[in-house]
Amino acid sequence: MTVSQPLPAPPEVLRPWIAEVRTMSFAEPPEGTFVHLPDAAIKVVLRVTGDGGRDVLAVGPRVRATYHAGKSHIACVELRLAPGTARSLLGVPAAGLVGRVVPLAGLPGGVARRFAREVRWLDPWEALPRIAEVLPGMLSERTDPARTALLRAGVEALSVRLDRAPAQVRNVARELAVSERQLRNLFTDGVGVSPKHYARIDRVRTLAARAGSAGWSELAAATGYFDQSHMTTDFRTLMGVPPRSYLTGRLPALSPCRASRDGG
Repeated sequence: MTVSQPLPAPPEVLRPWIAEVRTMSFAEPPEGTFVHLPDAAIKVVLRVTGDGGRDVLAVGPRVRATYHAGKSHIACVELRLAPGTARSLLGVPAAGLVGRVVPLAGLPGGVARRFAREVRWLDPWEALPRIAEVLPGMLSERTDPARTALLRAGVEALSVRLDRAPAQVRNVARELAVSERQLRNLFTDGVGVSPKHYARIDRVRTLAARAGSAGWSELAAATGYFDQSHMTTDFRTLMGVPPRSYLTGRLPALSPCRASRDGG
C-alpha cells in the first residue's frame, strides 16, 4: 500500500491557513495499491502530468477510503487547508465540497480563480515560496478570527492525540460555551462534516496509521472507542474492509482516480 507523506511544517507565514504540505512525484507507477484514507481536510492540489497537463484542484472531505492503481509521470503539491479556511479561499462552505474534486477555476470565489492563476504554471517542487508570497495577502482580511479560533479549538478537542483520547461532542460544546447545534453549524461550514463525523474519520485515520503497532483492543481504547467491536464496525464502514484485512493487504477493488470538471 502506498500513501503520500507530509513535508516538514509549512512556513510560518502560511500556518494560519495551511495545516500541512505534501508533495508526490512518480516516474513509474508506485508499487502496490495507492490508498486515499478517509479525510476531513480540504486540500488544494497543483498537479502536473507527464504530457504537460496542469490542474489546480480543490479536493473536498472524503468520508470513505478509496483504493487506486498508482499512476506514472505525475507530480503534485498538496496544501491541506486549516479548518475554517475553505470559504475564504474557495468561496464556498466546506459542506459543498464533500466528496468532490473540482478545478479552482470553476469555483465561484474570485480568490480561488486568482490563486489558480498564480500557481498553475509553477513547478510543484518549487511552488511553496511563491504560495507563501501570494496567499496571505489574499486571505488575511477575509477570515473571522473569533469564529475560526472556536472551530479550530473544537477540531483540536475532537482529534486523537498520543496522550489522550478525543473528547465527547457534548463536552466540547460545553467547554467552548456553545450549544451542540452551534458547534455542528461551525463544523458544517468550516470543515464540511458534523463534529461526530469528524471525530469518526479522525479515529479511523489514526487506526489505519497505527495498524500493527499494538493490539487492536489497545488501539481501540487509545482512540476513544467503547470496545474493539465498536472500532471494527467503524473501520469497516469507512475503510471498506475490517482492520485485520487492511493490515494484511486484503483490500477492496480498485477504482479510477478522476477530477470532476463540471463541479459535480
